[in-house]
Amino acid sequence: MIREHASIGILPDEPGVYFFVGERREVLYVGKATSLKDRVRSYFAPDLSATRGAHMVRMVDEARRVDFRATDSVLEALILEAKLIKELKPRYNTRDKDDKSFNFLVITTNEAWPRLLTVRGKDLERTLETLRTHASRAARSSSLPVYGPFVHAGQFKEALKLIRKIFPYYDTVHPVEELRAKQDRKLRFNETIGVYPPSSTTRQEYARTIRHIRLFFDGKKQQLIRSLEREMYAHARKQAFEAAATCKRQLFALQHINDISLLRRTVSDGAHTNSALRIEGYDVAHLQGKDMIGVMTVVMGGVAQKQDYRTFNIRSVGKSNDTAALREILERRLAHAEWEYPKLIVVDGGTAQLNAARTVLRNAGVEIPVVAVTKDERHRPKQIRGPVKWRRTYAADILLANAEAHRFSLARHTRKRRSTLRTAD
Repeated sequence: MIREHASIGILPDEPGVYFFVGERREVLYVGKATSLKDRVRSYFAPDLSATRGAHMVRMVDEARRVDFRATDSVLEALILEAKLIKELKPRYNTRDKDDKSFNFLVITTNEAWPRLLTVRGKDLERTLETLRTHASRAARSSSLPVYGPFVHAGQFKEALKLIRKIFPYYDTVHPVEELRAKQDRKLRFNETIGVYPPSSTTRQEYARTIRHIRLFFDGKKQQLIRSLEREMYAHARKQAFEAAATCKRQLFALQHINDISLLRRTVSDGAHTNSALRIEGYDVAHLQGKDMIGVMTVVMGGVAQKQDYRTFNIRSVGKSNDTAALREILERRLAHAEWEYPKLIVVDGGTAQLNAARTVLRNAGVEIPVVAVTKDERHRPKQIRGPVKWRRTYAADILLANAEAHRFSLARHTRKRRSTLRTAD
């Protein structure tokens, strides 16, 4: 059996894939992690049998070392895990389940407009046979690209959503050509709103998209990036600036993969899940600076502790200034020594809010880590800023605390505004 410190010391606090390796250098188990260091450490916890089962205890007993491959994102770790399970067929990955219970991705490259189909393992052979039967005679002999097994169904679904945002693809039940011949309304609608490629997309352009997707699932991201760069410069030379801008956007997305939706689903990967861990979320609500309200919410072990929520009527800010209001809220909160201090603070916003919270804590001589949740134009979580270890391990709790703070602040602001209007009447 390997000693914990012998292998864990070299593991980074980054996403990636880890391998437990046996005495004969055979790979016993492959797993993915949002934090390699934290995830592997969890296998040496005293409650491993209760949390993961007796077969995992046996696997760790047989292992002699732990290897790893770091990735740039959780999304890439998910794809790499499936690729390596398929190639290496580790004994302990299929001890309780076989491939028939997992998901696979099939790309119908034998069709004019290839589709990405999610297929359960038990249906894989039948689906492939059906696709071959309905293909043209010339295409029947060619094998279709199959990726998987993907052992985390929910994360796989989210991964496909992320990929679709970069490379829109078809996943219709029936071949695209058949639907176009029927003037299918759902197809046209999804092309219009960007779920599917625009109807103006040529077969050649879509073929490039499929090549890009295949490179990504093959784990060849750097090759994909170089291909997109060549395409971008080629479009620019031809003054096809719109096409060049699309390539540039795709390049940026690949190099800044925003897989916060996957982090929501990987909270169980965290090694320190602790029902006693207190996380506090803060938010400010107002209408052009009027009736400004600040709130504190509390989450413990993934559960909102509504009895501990608090409301702050902002006193020091007379106009729209969320950062100044946040400073006041935190200063007043820290003055309540009778309230249990949190292990982590979550603020709504970006760098300004993050720095403001850290300054208040530093001035008060209190050492509590802070993360900030940045939103998109529809106020949906886009990024978590702050210490990597905390935002990866507790992503789900962070997002819950933030969502509760936003909901609670709006409710309290609405109540205060109604009271103001009644008084004015």
